[in-house]
Amino acid sequence: MDFIGVLILILLSTTIISHFCIKLAIPEVVGQLLIGVILGKSFLNIVDENQIVSEFSQIGVILLMFIAGLDSNIKLLRQYLKPSIFVACLGVLIPILFGLFGGLLFNIPTQQAIMIGILMAPTSVSISVSVLKELNVLDSKEGATILGAAIFDDILGVVILSVAMSLMVQNDSTISSPLLLDFVKEAIFFVGCYILMRWVAPYIIRLGNKLKTEHAPLITSLLICFSMAYIASAAGLSDVIGAFVAGVAVAHSHVKEDISLAVEKIGYSLFIPVFFVSVGLSIQLSDFNDQVIIIISFTILAILSKIIGSFIGAKLNHFSNNSSLMIGSGMVSRGEMALIIAHIGLAHSLISPDLYTAMIIVIILTTLISPFLLEYFTLRVFHKKTKIS
Repeated sequence: MDFIGVLILILLSTTIISHFCIKLAIPEVVGQLLIGVILGKSFLNIVDENQIVSEFSQIGVILLMFIAGLDSNIKLLRQYLKPSIFVACLGVLIPILFGLFGGLLFNIPTQQAIMIGILMAPTSVSISVSVLKELNVLDSKEGATILGAAIFDDILGVVILSVAMSLMVQNDSTISSPLLLDFVKEAIFFVGCYILMRWVAPYIIRLGNKLKTEHAPLITSLLICFSMAYIASAAGLSDVIGAFVAGVAVAHSHVKEDISLAVEKIGYSLFIPVFFVSVGLSIQLSDFNDQVIIIISFTILAILSKIIGSFIGAKLNHFSNNSSLMIGSGMVSRGEMALIIAHIGLAHSLISPDLYTAMIIVIILTTLISPFLLEYFTLRVFHKKTKIS
């Protein structure tokens, strides 16, 4: 099947399944991953990850991370800075340790065990936000702490991923530059990121506003996004890190809302569904039977590690037990960021294909279980508050 036919099939099937996912209150990303599994080698075998699908997928993941940067609410992070930092740091550290030691217990090679730990670290707050909105507690101190911690969590996850990639990818025979040189390039990159956010991006956005070209602000924002992705890749980092930084930089501009809306329309209507389907295409269900124990074990570790880490972080900031459990359950869902890390790990041979399949299923399970945990602990917190009042 040629690419246009593949694209029609992907867009039609993901749109239909997303409709039913929304009706059943299931995250759309789960349905899109399922479409990839069905269309790929595990079932129908009518779509493979050829070069064009791979290129569309890469644009999709770059736009996804750019949107994540645009959605970073720095003001909210400042307002609940202390509890958010505690919850985020411990909610990242504990899952990394659980993932690493869990991998070593299963005799998984150290490098792959480290990648498992890293992909267990991030939080996808979109699911939690929908539950908190539905229960009318998004503006509570617990809800705001979950949001603030998730923002800091993403930033921390990007930094950890960049450092880990610098260290582990040294074993790749295609890379010959010394470690010190890589660190120098990365240090220059992050200094450049600060300059971009402080001076360059605002100037480019203002310049775009003065141009007569239609959609000039959007075009200049996308130029910043793809340029930073390219520069990050040249510095030995993942291109998604550059896209995330570009999103944070553009988020400080006065056109943030318009740019965010426009990029979401471009991304979610075309490129991002192709990315999630391509992740599904990479899943080999033939390996599933051999991985059942690993999937169950790491799903339990993923849930417990987030709840324990975030619970400790919240308790250190004088939250009650129930409020701390509510915050912890709000951080359980891994979602898009973990999928991106898994995809990067597979692309750089830092995680084996069979283990990749197992971890994708773990990510999906945490995403499905998280809303039920959050609703349960939220009702415990606010029912108790109602009774007291």
